[in-house]
Amino acid sequence: MSSQKLGIFNSLSKPFVKLVEKYYPDAFIFVIVLSVLTFVLALVSTDSTPTEVLEAWGNGLPKLFTFTAQITIIMITAHALAHTKPVENILSKIGSYPNSQIKAYALVTFISGLASLFAWSFGLIVGGIISKFVAIGCTKKRIRIHYPLLVASAYSGYVIWHMGYSSSAALFVSSSGHSLEEQIGILPVTETIFTNFNITLAIITLAIITIINPLMRPTNKTEIKEIDPNVFRFSKSNDDEKNLNPNNRTFAQVVENNRLISLFVGFVLLFFIFYIFHQKGFSLDLNLVSWTFLGLGLILSSSPIHYVKLVNNAAITVGPIILQYPFYAGIMGMMADTGLINVVAAKISQISSAETLGFYSFLSGGLVNMFIPSGGGQWAVQGPVMIEAARNLNVEPYVVVLGVAYGDQWTNMIQPFWTIPLLAIAGLHMRQIMGYTFVIFLITGFLYGGGMLYLGSG
Repeated sequence: MSSQKLGIFNSLSKPFVKLVEKYYPDAFIFVIVLSVLTFVLALVSTDSTPTEVLEAWGNGLPKLFTFTAQITIIMITAHALAHTKPVENILSKIGSYPNSQIKAYALVTFISGLASLFAWSFGLIVGGIISKFVAIGCTKKRIRIHYPLLVASAYSGYVIWHMGYSSSAALFVSSSGHSLEEQIGILPVTETIFTNFNITLAIITLAIITIINPLMRPTNKTEIKEIDPNVFRFSKSNDDEKNLNPNNRTFAQVVENNRLISLFVGFVLLFFIFYIFHQKGFSLDLNLVSWTFLGLGLILSSSPIHYVKLVNNAAITVGPIILQYPFYAGIMGMMADTGLINVVAAKISQISSAETLGFYSFLSGGLVNMFIPSGGGQWAVQGPVMIEAARNLNVEPYVVVLGVAYGDQWTNMIQPFWTIPLLAIAGLHMRQIMGYTFVIFLITGFLYGGGMLYLGSG
């Protein structure tokens, strides 16, 4: 029975793998194509002139600079934390655990999913790193692992991130003073991500993808592409400090290698975070997540200069994000300033009922995410019009919040933007994994769509 299932899912994944390898462009080309498509849609669907659409695009380019900086710092600090020696030791032990192919794919899926529920950035970073450790651990045991599928398994855990504690949409509407407070008030996270419905659906989804990913492993041994040993390098960024003769150190080197400094700054940061929690309650935003990773990384590094080198090594993961994010901001500008997003929302309202609005919020969230692959950025643009549709149909606001959140995480499986940091760590190209994540896209589409229809029927 298991071999039959294996054949089904392996056969299902093969055409998508071949399709992606042949026709999916690089992520930068992808955003350029989306920009042109949005430009044309704005011209066709709104009253805007070409000059007005161009102006909307240009004015939108810098609007996510703050958000881009937040994402960049999160990625770098999470990467640096994961490469501190104590965390690497933990990941190495985890990587040596699997003693079969099935356990390897399942373990990577499960760990990246849990990490994504904690924080979306941590899920991507941990997913990329744990993939390498598991692949190396399996190689040592002479267990042949198809590395692209292993990395795809890590990325598939990201399909539940918006159901977790870093949920952008849920955190937005739970924050005092948010832009929609007059319309819906403050929605605590107990009404969104901590509902029984959301928690149950997250557990079911994680369990299913943990089962499905191992079933997609190649049945033909010639199709297995194992990890390139050159991709993986253990962190040795503190070797220079260890080799320094204490008697020959300059004053600057003594200061740079004084661990008390990094410990002091790290503990000050953590003290500040606990102080904020004491003052405002236990709630995370992007800044606090960044300072948490930064503080822990400083504490677990061997010296200030060691941490600087960890950050330098992490910088490679954010280059493509910095390049592409202004273009996605430009797309946001075109959709918002020309009224294109209002046209989309109006169409959704016209075909929706009180029972189906959550379902169509999910579908529209998935569609908009292809153009604005940012949970926070997407909600900023789409949230107001979906809340207005909910008010018109007398639907509870939390329904569309969850719908948009599920749609956002769903199409991440076919939107290449967030594969960039994970693949930079894993040493693969987007085309090598997205055939497998397309299968996850199909399966979770039924799960989330069915879940929203069930929620609407209640």
